[in-house]
Amino acid sequence: MSAEQHDLVSRFPAGGVAAVQAPCPTPSGEALQLESISHRFDTVTAAEDINLSVEPEELLCLLGPSGCGKTTLLRFAAGLERPQQGRVRIGSNLMSDAAGSTWTPPEQRQVGLVFQDAVLFPHLSVLDNVGFGLPKMSAREREQRSRALLAQLGLAPFAESFPHVLSGGQQQRVALARALAPSPRIMLLDEPFSGLDARLRDRIRDDTLHLLKRNGTATLLVTHDPEEALFMADRIAVMRDGRIVQQGTPTDIYCNPQDPFVVRFFGDVNEVRGVVGDGRVETPLGPVDAGHLTDGTNAQVLIRPEALSVEKRSGPIDHSHSHVLMSRLLGGASFIHLCVHQGNDEFHMHAHMPGVFLPQRDDPIDIHLDQSQAFVFPA
Repeated sequence: MSAEQHDLVSRFPAGGVAAVQAPCPTPSGEALQLESISHRFDTVTAAEDINLSVEPEELLCLLGPSGCGKTTLLRFAAGLERPQQGRVRIGSNLMSDAAGSTWTPPEQRQVGLVFQDAVLFPHLSVLDNVGFGLPKMSAREREQRSRALLAQLGLAPFAESFPHVLSGGQQQRVALARALAPSPRIMLLDEPFSGLDARLRDRIRDDTLHLLKRNGTATLLVTHDPEEALFMADRIAVMRDGRIVQQGTPTDIYCNPQDPFVVRFFGDVNEVRGVVGDGRVETPLGPVDAGHLTDGTNAQVLIRPEALSVEKRSGPIDHSHSHVLMSRLLGGASFIHLCVHQGNDEFHMHAHMPGVFLPQRDDPIDIHLDQSQAFVFPA
């Protein structure tokens, strides 16, 4: 544990949680509010007029690339950083106000904080690590609370063990239990699963989500992983360059993106250009509806690979027709690299087909487009 981590754990006695005397009741209204937050580091805009709230029992995910400002917002909520403009409220209490003198230090904010690294005390047992942030409870109550959380996370057999004998995933679950032990008003998770391998990460995400929902804990999760956001979140706020590009439910964000950045951030896309005419754009895959743009607008059409349904054509190979360049099995889906023909022009595109579908190189194909996964924006 580094000196900086030790300092954070000391300020948040539960390895991320300010000490509380008793479990906090669920507050009415928003659990967390960031109001008109703006902040700059020299020439870099970390936050630009951010307004964000987390409801009680809600899991809100801040999603975006590295350096977009999402961790900075989490640090404002925790009290590890002071915003240059705006206010932070937890429940009905004003925690900080850049325009005034109000400032509540981290250890008095009743928040839980879990880092990318587990940051456990190596000299304490798992049980004592979890109970570290409960000094106001009796020893019996502290042990009961700690053992109950460990049992919920499948760690009861390791209560007397020390952190060094645990796997990375087990250590992260101990850190989560320790952060939840004092029943914080809100949990703040800073990319807590990014250091785990893929299969373990999926299981720990699932365990974490079940525990947070079972405890009714309002949560702000920071991640750069779109799949994690879709799986974990009740609501997603997509960030870019210190600004929130779009907020909404995972389904709304994925199916109704309001910006090309949002489409691209959720995965590979096929892009074609065209001009809007009669409320649509002509593409190599057929016309795509563009009724929201005026005729004559130069447009970009972003098409997700899963929007393309591929069928083999019967008959001899014909290079004047769209054909397969390569196909690969990705487990639950097949990746197909296509050469799509439109008159004398060729376009290279990618398709994802469910299951095992592996046409051979040069196989002629027919392609069908799901327009619900094709998005048109001004070029």
